[in-house]
Amino acid sequence: MRLDRSFYERPDVVAIARELLGKVVHTRIDGAQVSALITETEAYAGVHDRASHAFAGRRTERNASMYARGGTAYVYICYGIHHLFNIVTHSAGVPHAVLLRGVRILEGQAVADVRRGRPGARTDGPGTAAQALGIHRSHDGTDLLGRRIWISDEGHRPDPRSIAIGPRIGVDYAGPDALLPYRFRIVRL
Repeated sequence: MRLDRSFYERPDVVAIARELLGKVVHTRIDGAQVSALITETEAYAGVHDRASHAFAGRRTERNASMYARGGTAYVYICYGIHHLFNIVTHSAGVPHAVLLRGVRILEGQAVADVRRGRPGARTDGPGTAAQALGIHRSHDGTDLLGRRIWISDEGHRPDPRSIAIGPRIGVDYAGPDALLPYRFRIVRL
């Protein structure tokens, strides 16, 4: 069952990041369909989170989609090469988002392999996950209740003992906020 707007528009981005583990992200891009189990996420809590692109109310062309209503894609380019896919949460005007950090391909492995440039390529990083799914900057602002990118609950329930919780990666600049336990990862499927 596709996740509806009410799933995304809740105020607790950290809870949503955890609940996205085990959900399935689907893409229908360039005539190909790929689906993947979400295995790793990170929460970014808007204007009060020093690691967020919207910290202190920053609003730019790059992060404008973070201010959209929950259930919108926020896609940006990192280091000039990696397209990173985020799921906007909360209501319009509140810039919360969940970074999709890792997936396991369920359908469309051959397509994902071509996109990644080799068979069996890893998808356990945010750039590699987005690449395998075919998501790039042009998908920024896409409604996740549409027909190009959507997320569904297909009954996969990770054992709570198999979930690692810890600090986010690569946000040392955020000071104490870098240590917040906002990263969730399935360590055993």
